[in-house]
Amino acid sequence: MTVLTRTLIGEIERLPAHRYYGRVTAVLGLLVEVGGLVGGLSVGDRCYIIGRGGERIACELVGFRNQRALLMPYSQMEGISLNARVEVDTAQPSLYPESGWLGRVINAMGEPVDDKGPLPTGETAFAIRNQPPAAHARDRVGGKVDLGVRALNTFTTCCRGQRMGIFAGSGVGKSSMLSTIARNTSADVNVIGLVGERGREAREFIEDDLGEEGMARSVVVVATSDESALMRRQAAHVTLTVAEYFRDQGLDVLCMMDSVTRFAMAQREISLAAGEPPASKGYTPTVFAELPRLLERAGPGMRGGGAITGLFTVLVEGDDQTEPVADAVRAILDGHVVLDRAIAERNRYPPVNVLRSVSRTMPDCNTAGQNALIEQARRYISTYEDMAELIRLGAYRKGSDPQVDEAIHYYPRIEEFLRQAKGEGMDLETGYQRLAEALDMEYGG
Repeated sequence: MTVLTRTLIGEIERLPAHRYYGRVTAVLGLLVEVGGLVGGLSVGDRCYIIGRGGERIACELVGFRNQRALLMPYSQMEGISLNARVEVDTAQPSLYPESGWLGRVINAMGEPVDDKGPLPTGETAFAIRNQPPAAHARDRVGGKVDLGVRALNTFTTCCRGQRMGIFAGSGVGKSSMLSTIARNTSADVNVIGLVGERGREAREFIEDDLGEEGMARSVVVVATSDESALMRRQAAHVTLTVAEYFRDQGLDVLCMMDSVTRFAMAQREISLAAGEPPASKGYTPTVFAELPRLLERAGPGMRGGGAITGLFTVLVEGDDQTEPVADAVRAILDGHVVLDRAIAERNRYPPVNVLRSVSRTMPDCNTAGQNALIEQARRYISTYEDMAELIRLGAYRKGSDPQVDEAIHYYPRIEEFLRQAKGEGMDLETGYQRLAEALDMEYGG
């Protein structure tokens, strides 16, 4: 039986036994008011407007007003007219992932967009807006995950089931670093969500940055910036849904999302259209309620099962690390990596600011020897940067302070250690050995 036949059989078996209908009563901005559907509906349900020429326009119920249901379309509103028929989808929005999805690119509706034919469908439904495992039933964070980037492996070590944020302004190198990680990580499967990505860059990221090697064990979910707010928001949830499928197969999943900020912006757009008042910098209270619901889905699974290690990028507006979304995400996640524009301008890739980056599993996940290396390197960097202006101006005289003299000697070596070519990988143990060589210290593991 072919993949197409199995897919058609699955779709037919899931057809509902009965349908509910309503009619469009008004169109207000991004919202469509519908009468006759209030009873039996709840926020988040999916509906279809039968538009001009019989086109079915998928919508989501985002609220109620004056005994009318408020729908927001997933696509453009062209073709929607007064009294157009509205059909309710009684099934919960869900996906049927399968291991054959590896190497594929899908959209926020779980449909293939890579011209490689239909997707195989699994037997079990996974809700798009799923709930995370209960806190008391989850496993603890496990051993180290090799990310292939030595600045992260050493200074902000990530463990199995940990969730890390990558904070940076636009154009600083988030996507490039994610592609390096996807190629070189020790995780079994990569699930990559490109939320609000530039349409031009999506294919470049898949073909050039990921390449065949990275794509072979990855599933990529794409919602470009020109798509509706609902599609951009749903792409983030679909990314976690696919990751949960592979986690439930007992695999170690690395879930990378670029970016959480665009997810928050999409939720803000939806909430404002529905009439919710803004709270902080235009973001509505619902945004800050939805962020933990999304991010908590990553992490360790049930005891003895797989885990989702999360890397979520945060696009900080104007390089302001204290803007509302960045603050909220930082409080939810288990650590943060700061990419510094000033370092990127010095042409050092990846531009990780070691002193401002933190992993909450450190130092407990390291040996005493590894912690000694990291502490010494941080001390040299901190001492040098405290005196950087005086050193550059020539106002510091060698011999004035032995600690500063040591920092001046070792700082270029540490900078060279942190420099890594795009796509180049390095395993955890080799990273510690190279750092020990740079610091003239002995390392025994």
